[in-house]
Amino acid sequence: MQDDLIGSDGFIHDCWYVAGRSEDFGQSLTATRLLDQQIVIFRGESGDPIALEDACPHRKLPLSCGTIRGSTVVCGYHGLTFDGSGTCVAAPTQPDAVPRRAAVRSYPVRDRWGFLWIWMGAADRADPDAIIDIPNFDDPSWGRTERGALAMDCNYLYITDNLLDPSHVAWVHLTSFAGAGTDSRPLAMDDTGDGVVIWRWIASEPAPPYYADMLEFSDNCDRKQHYECRLPATAINMSVYAPAGEGGPDKPLSPNAFVNISYNFITPVDDRHSLYFWFQHRNGHAGDAAMSKRMFDGAVMAFHEDKAILEQVQTGMDNRTTPYLNLGLDMGAMRFRKKVQNAIDAERASARETA
Repeated sequence: MQDDLIGSDGFIHDCWYVAGRSEDFGQSLTATRLLDQQIVIFRGESGDPIALEDACPHRKLPLSCGTIRGSTVVCGYHGLTFDGSGTCVAAPTQPDAVPRRAAVRSYPVRDRWGFLWIWMGAADRADPDAIIDIPNFDDPSWGRTERGALAMDCNYLYITDNLLDPSHVAWVHLTSFAGAGTDSRPLAMDDTGDGVVIWRWIASEPAPPYYADMLEFSDNCDRKQHYECRLPATAINMSVYAPAGEGGPDKPLSPNAFVNISYNFITPVDDRHSLYFWFQHRNGHAGDAAMSKRMFDGAVMAFHEDKAILEQVQTGMDNRTTPYLNLGLDMGAMRFRKKVQNAIDAERASARETA
């Protein structure tokens, strides 16, 4: 059988992933599975997030079956109690002999941009400054949608494949992102070191349905599709619309341009399931709640269209009896997958050297 697509064997661990929206985690025990690891997340007395291995070291009862006491979690089997560092701080059945080997793994976590980020690699290598920067996040002239979340029954790299493919909108998103030129105009690719950008300008065509009511100029417009993925699995899809004649690869950004940036954060659950989080950020209409809702609702509809396709892709690839092939439009996806595989290989090589 033909090998799976490159990048499918394993995950990058030394990086930040989104575990969920910040409000998804409170002072209750939330069990989750990320990168094939069982994790329990909760907030301590101060509201700071805590993430621990979801398995008591005694008989591996999930700690999520226990209770919170202050900023500690108490196992529901025999009361072994663990603090935010994963250290066992109490053993009620033997109070004078807390087992020194009774410890669970602790994961660094940070709240930022409305999401809870978790570092899945070695804790001593976690750098909060490595969490993605979002320019203009606090600029009051920029508008934002609410943050979305979606579970998808497919490998996370099928999602990044899709997010590096401007052409699929012509067939999958007919009533939203599709538009003249999205099916056949040539694509350009830039390598950014830790990622890939696929882009193109489409000159003097009508705006697609999703954007038509948002633009302050009518008739035809110049449109840029910017599809970017950064390691480990962050996609930044930017749409730029300018009056016809004011856009193009050799021109500065028009002062009349409407810019919408979709930030997409994909977290592997395992090799067949993923979590998908997003929000959209635009350079205007900051106080227009109705527009924000229309944009969010449209994105939800479109991402469910992607979900339906990509889950069938997963099924088709799992059950293939004939070889798959790549098309020219897959150049960005395959370049990104190669970067993922290189990062996985480098982590494995480093682990062997330190073993």
